[in-house]
Amino acid sequence: MGRTSDARERILDSSRRLMRTRGYTALGVAEICADAGVKKGSFYHFFDSKQALTVEAVDGHWAEERQALETALAETAEDPLGRLRALVECLVGDQRTDHSESGMIHGCLYGNLALELSGHEPEVRRRLAEVFDDQVAMVARLIGEAQQAGLVGSATGADTLASSMVAQIEGAVLLARVRNDPALLDEIWPSAERLLGVA
Repeated sequence: MGRTSDARERILDSSRRLMRTRGYTALGVAEICADAGVKKGSFYHFFDSKQALTVEAVDGHWAEERQALETALAETAEDPLGRLRALVECLVGDQRTDHSESGMIHGCLYGNLALELSGHEPEVRRRLAEVFDDQVAMVARLIGEAQQAGLVGSATGADTLASSMVAQIEGAVLLARVRNDPALLDEIWPSAERLLGVA
């Protein structure tokens, strides 16, 4: 069966990586198990279904990403707009790394799954919606601070601006993936500045 002590984590790690690069539908349990170096029985010992695995994979990915975002914000001693830019750069950093290491942009795990599963797998879609809500809340907090500091106008609410900004980031990452062009990522922050009225 392999190393049972870490089999569960290896299944989760493999599924996160493979779902991001291959998608959900085309990826079978057998392929996940082969990549993780475990037998199929181990998979069903830990997870009731591929859907259950995917929810946990999304949870784990977001826990790590959220920690990285909070660290990036804590390490940036700039004004709220500077911290917001650091958050944006952290969100798209994996895309730049992907392209430099493999020559391919793989896109956002959450965005990829949301597009693929728009008509089914309700538990996965529910969890993805919660992750996007968390992202919007993080962005809204910084926009609110920028509005209080007079760096961004307050005619539009922070939550509305944050929702538009997260959608803008997801759209730009999607286009960068389709065209496999990391240069498109460079336009994300200037576009955010225009959205916020600070360009």
